[in-house]
Amino acid sequence: MLEYFLWFKAFHVISMVCWYAGIFYLPRLFVYHAMSDDAPSQQRFGVMERKLYRGIMTPAMLATWGFALCMLIPNWQAYQSQVWLHIKIALVILLTIYHLSCGHFRLKLLQNAQYKSHVFWRWFNEIPVIILIAVVCLVIVKPQFGG
Repeated sequence: MLEYFLWFKAFHVISMVCWYAGIFYLPRLFVYHAMSDDAPSQQRFGVMERKLYRGIMTPAMLATWGFALCMLIPNWQAYQSQVWLHIKIALVILLTIYHLSCGHFRLKLLQNAQYKSHVFWRWFNEIPVIILIAVVCLVIVKPQFGG
């Protein structure tokens, strides 16, 4: 059983890295999209955003969740009392909401490239960094809460 767990863990980390690559890059494309002022550039960014969101980010997100569940479900009794894991799951839910909001914003940008300013997208791009720092610290340190 341990061998399967380690395989699931490896693929969980690989899919998380792929998901985060897209999570970091898509809002950067939003910056460039918002700064573009000609139709060919806006169309090009729209295609790039769609391919990244649908072809890389969403499958990587689903794989991240899938491999996480493969590790959690068989071992839920052991994890049930681990507060750090509950916080991590809450943060990953927030990241999933961020991911879905990127999909929503992607469609809005197709309708109006200046929907939000490039400055907004630069700040928006910082949200997943904070989540990543918190999740990595929780997973590595596994802090004990409440004694």
